[in-house]
Amino acid sequence: MLKNTNHAQAGQNVFMSSVVGLANTVAVIATFFGAPELWRRTVGYVRETTYQLNGPAWVDFATIAWFAICVALVFYISRASIGTALIFGGLAIVTRFM
Repeated sequence: MLKNTNHAQAGQNVFMSSVVGLANTVAVIATFFGAPELWRRTVGYVRETTYQLNGPAWVDFATIAWFAICVALVFYISRASIGTALIFGGLAIVTRFM
């Protein structure tokens, strides 16, 4: 009897796409709450450093750019962490019941 390898691969694709979707969703939520807090706690330092190094003309640009950097940092770090945790958690569940 022939084994159906396409069925197993389809199951893996569904699992991985679900992991990616869930990781993205939770990362957006973490970014919504975490990025403004990170920005609020660090923007003073960025503004002061920009003012000392580049003058007052660059302070507003650096403030906006720093917010974009904070958003990207929180999103990508949380997505990588959550995706890894979900994959290892899924593998732990699968190996437990096999």
